[in-house]
Amino acid sequence: MIYLFLLSFLFQSIEDSLVFTIVYNNVPYNENLTTAWGFSCLIDLKDKNLLFDTGGIGSILLGNMRKLKIDPKNIDIVVLSHIHADHVGGLWSLLEQNKNIVVYLPASFPGDFKNRIKKTGAKFISVQKHTKICDNIYSTGELGGIWMREQSLIIDTPKGLIVVTGCAHPGIVNIVKKAKELLNKNIYLVLGGFHLMAYSEKEVKKIINDLKGLGVEKIAPSHCTGGRPIELFREAWGKNFLDLGCGAVFEAGE
Repeated sequence: MIYLFLLSFLFQSIEDSLVFTIVYNNVPYNENLTTAWGFSCLIDLKDKNLLFDTGGIGSILLGNMRKLKIDPKNIDIVVLSHIHADHVGGLWSLLEQNKNIVVYLPASFPGDFKNRIKKTGAKFISVQKHTKICDNIYSTGELGGIWMREQSLIIDTPKGLIVVTGCAHPGIVNIVKKAKELLNKNIYLVLGGFHLMAYSEKEVKKIINDLKGLGVEKIAPSHCTGGRPIELFREAWGKNFLDLGCGAVFEAGE
């Protein structure tokens, strides 16, 4: 009994240590923040802070951080999903504020981008294959074709895996399948951009069915998913749909 109590307490502590804050997004939520095309999500791990993508404009990223009382100097890790400017453009303003950051980026990023990071004094790690970033935090590794390589984030929690995507260019279903295959666990939450703006309603419903078939418990599509696709996800998941627009905060233990 004591063992079970301690195990339960440990699991709850891990859950409570995960707080997600959407710092940059074109989908509105907190009217006090500036919305702009792009995506950035801060993950507070208590012992360190991880920023997934940096939005497109540095002044907006830093301005939203100030309003959310996030100190750029407290960010330890940046993970960049792919090379598009609306996901990496804010990096340079961030590095001006804090050079003690390790940047995890797809290996396919151009050399001049990597050299620019070096010149700021920050460090970077090129990611090609499935990689452990820190305790319970992983990269899928580069996925997709030659024209666009993208990595997504996998967070291992007692409730299941949380998958964070930038734009999901390799396909949101493919990314979720890969996460499940890599860690062999159920999918608790998928959040981020799903890149479905140009998809028909029929195609979106097929994707919804596929994700349901993969056992995705909660869903939070945003950024480049598209207005109508987001509503279809809301209808399909009901109470397990999360609004994660700009400024939204989500605790994994909730």
